[in-house]
Amino acid sequence: MGPALLWLQDALALVVLRARRTLLQAAILLCVLVLLLWVAIFLYGSFYYSYMPTARFATPVYYYYRTDCDPSSSNLCSFPMANVSLLRNGRDQVMVYGQPYRISLELDMPESPVNQELGMFMVRMSCYTKEGQIISAISRSAMLHYRSKLLQMLGTVLFSPLLLAGVSQQKQLVEVELFSAYRENSYQPTMGAVIEVQSRQIQIYSAELRIHAHFTGIRYLLFNFPLLSAVLGIASNFAFLSVLVLFSYLQFVWGGVWPPEQVRVRVMVGDGTRLQQRREEARRRVSQSKDRNSEAGTDSTTNTVRGSDSEVFAPQRKAELETEFPETVGWPGVQDDTAVFESSTEEPPVLLKGPDVSEEEPGPEHVADGDGTLEESREPQISESDLRRRHRPCMSS
Repeated sequence: MGPALLWLQDALALVVLRARRTLLQAAILLCVLVLLLWVAIFLYGSFYYSYMPTARFATPVYYYYRTDCDPSSSNLCSFPMANVSLLRNGRDQVMVYGQPYRISLELDMPESPVNQELGMFMVRMSCYTKEGQIISAISRSAMLHYRSKLLQMLGTVLFSPLLLAGVSQQKQLVEVELFSAYRENSYQPTMGAVIEVQSRQIQIYSAELRIHAHFTGIRYLLFNFPLLSAVLGIASNFAFLSVLVLFSYLQFVWGGVWPPEQVRVRVMVGDGTRLQQRREEARRRVSQSKDRNSEAGTDSTTNTVRGSDSEVFAPQRKAELETEFPETVGWPGVQDDTAVFESSTEEPPVLLKGPDVSEEEPGPEHVADGDGTLEESREPQISESDLRRRHRPCMSS
């Protein structure tokens, strides 16, 4: 039971570790997605606020007129006039450059006998700049809608409970369209307008100036389909930000978009190319050395003859040295001539350029001397000085 419990404990620890790692990764991914969604919503809201102009603007119109005339007359002393500001909160412009606007005036007029006998009247609007210069002016006519006496009587009878309760009133809302497609001038922005009703007998409950924008293209879609436009805009921003975050993650983890395996393959291919270049350079050097060996063939022949001469006379020299110099045989720093000559035969001879000699191979009666000359070897005469001179290089080696 001991190994089984240990295995179960290890398995549970591994499962818990994997679960914690998975939960941590899921939490990080959820946080990143929420952050991207919030940034996408913020970007869409900023774009909508900066790109979309004011769709509707309404401001009350307060008329004023002169009162220094004869009070016995029922007519007004002057035409009713009003000065309206076209700035939102006294700072921001209502109309933007390039956007067409529809400007209309709504008059709340009672169905009084004076207004019914008034007939047609004129409404004039003049737009001015910050310096007070008039940049646009227009005049439009208006009147109450006609209603016969019988229709007025039936309406009064039917709506009498509402009229008595004060819920309904006998009045009409007259809308006068002043500008159908007013465009703002970027060099001379409109700061306000003067509205004048050219009639001294008109009776007005209240008036209101309305500005409505005519949108086209993307602005039309954003204004008329706000929910669909918001979903598409936020989804586009979210997808774009997700791609940027994904590329940044790949750059941070892998060092690029391509996986590391491909980078390793490229590096190995580059190392193989360098190794191949080194091999070719080594082969070229070997070929050059072979050419040099072929040019120095005569020297190699001379060295070979010298080596054979040394092998032949090695035992005899050793015996003579033992008889003449017995004290040098047991020296630890002196090597055996046989070992020296054997090592010289195992290693390749060093090729040195020597004097020119004939290509004829020496016969058995000729051997190579230390100076490179050929001497007869019928009965070699070796003196004591020669032995010492020949033995000195062996000791130095």
